Order: sequence, then structure tokens, then C-alpha cells
Amino acid sequence: MKRPALPPIPALLLSMMSIQGGAAFAKSLFPALGPAGTTALRVTLAAGLLLAVFRPNLRALRPADWRAIVPYGLALGLMNLSFYAALERLPLGLAVTLEFVGPLLLSLFLSRRASDVGWVLLAGLGIVLIAPHGGDAGRLDLLGAGLALLAGAFWAAYILAGGKVGQRVPGTTGVVAGMVVAALVTLPFGVAQAGAGLLRPDLLLAGLAVALLSSALPYSLEMAALRAIPAHVFGVLMSLEPAIAALSGLLFLHERLTLWQWLALLCVAVASAGISLTSRRRAA
Repeated sequence: MKRPALPPIPALLLSMMSIQGGAAFAKSLFPALGPAGTTALRVTLAAGLLLAVFRPNLRALRPADWRAIVPYGLALGLMNLSFYAALERLPLGLAVTLEFVGPLLLSLFLSRRASDVGWVLLAGLGIVLIAPHGGDAGRLDLLGAGLALLAGAFWAAYILAGGKVGQRVPGTTGVVAGMVVAALVTLPFGVAQAGAGLLRPDLLLAGLAVALLSSALPYSLEMAALRAIPAHVFGVLMSLEPAIAALSGLLFLHERLTLWQWLALLCVAVASAGISLTSRRRAA
């Protein structure tokens, strides 16, 4: 008897919890591997998992396909490197909140609707609120914030490049090939920072857990959810990710945000949901 599939909304929520739980677990590896070493281990193992599961025929890809895939994989690798570097300096919830600015600005650029400017201004208010508001508890690492915003810029580039890959390469082949490129991008940084530590059996096992939590499991859940719910609903639900990240940081890393930072997170999440809803009205 076939087991019933997980409903799409719980699947998407579980995907986000898996991603942010994986990020919290990855941060615990920083003392041993550093952010670049952890990134390289996670992305490389995720690429290996995807190759083993989907078995794509990469040799069948043409040069024109690779011209679309390489920028996609490059953006994916650099996004992960800069995000993990930010995560070393910022609480998980703040890093994810700042990273969300990239896709928000991309949505504004693509929409060209005056009403969407209000959502971006709301997100901008959130960024202002993240800034320090008295005392060490509200102190913000500016380099960490810059790295998180850089990760958001690479996220926007990843979205644009991913659209081109999806048009050129059917199925999962383009995604897997992009992950392989991302692994090649991140490995030199990881080797430079962690060296032989990348080959320690205990760290390889931990890296495999991070790859499963942050890549393989959420990818499968998101694909299932996208087949069952409209894109705008997917976008609104994804707006919960900064809050889930903050809760993961609190539960697993004991990272506490200030009241101002929670308000900032709320502004960015509402702005993200608002952009998704106006996208639905444009498509209607």
C-alpha cells in the first residue's frame, strides 16, 4: 500500500525547518573547519548525494548548456560562502533576514510597480532596525552584515541564472550540474581554510548530516510542494524563513535577538510576503 504524501504546506514548513536546523548545525562545525571549510564540505557532499540519487547524464550537456549552468553554479557557490562567512559573525536569524534583501530587490526590479516600492521601503525599515540600539546586546558586526547582504545579492543572481538553466536544461540535470560547479567553486576556499580537516571521518559524517538537512531533504520537499501549491503561496510561506532561522538560532545555538531585531525580522518577512501577493495580482 502506497504511503500518503506529506501535504504541501507541512512539507514546505518542514523544508524550511530542515534548512535552518542544518545551518545551525553547520555553525557548530566552524571551530573545527571554519565557515569556508564547512561550506565546501556541505556543498561537495550535497553534489555527491544529488549525483548518486538522480544520476544525470552530464556528458550529454552541450557547450551552450554549460554557459547557462556555470553562472548558476558560481552564484550558488559564492552565495553559500558569503552566507556562512556572515554566519560566523551574526546570529542565524539576522543573517537570514539580511540575505532576504537580495530577492526582495530583485522582485522590485522585475515588477516595476509603484506599489511594490512600499514593500521594499518596509524591508529597508527592517534593515535600519537591525542597526544597534544601545548596549552590547544590540551590537551589529558590520562586516557580517555586509557579507549577509552580499549573500543576498548572489541569491538574486542565482534566481536569475536558475531561470535560464530551467529553460535550457530539462529535469534535474541542470540543478545537479550547477551543484557540481558550486562544489568546484567552494573547494579551494575550504581546502585553504580547513586543509586535511575536511577528510576527518567524524567531520565528514557531520558534513553529510548538514548536506542532507540543508540540501537533499529540503530540495525534495520543496519540489513536492511546488507541484501542489501556486507560486505566490510558496512565496508567502517562504517569508517565514527568517523567523524560523531566528527560532533555530535560539533553540540550537542559544542566540537571542533584541526587540528591535525581532521587529526588523518582522518587517522583512511582511515585505517578502507582500511582494509575493502583488506578484499574484500581476499574474491574474
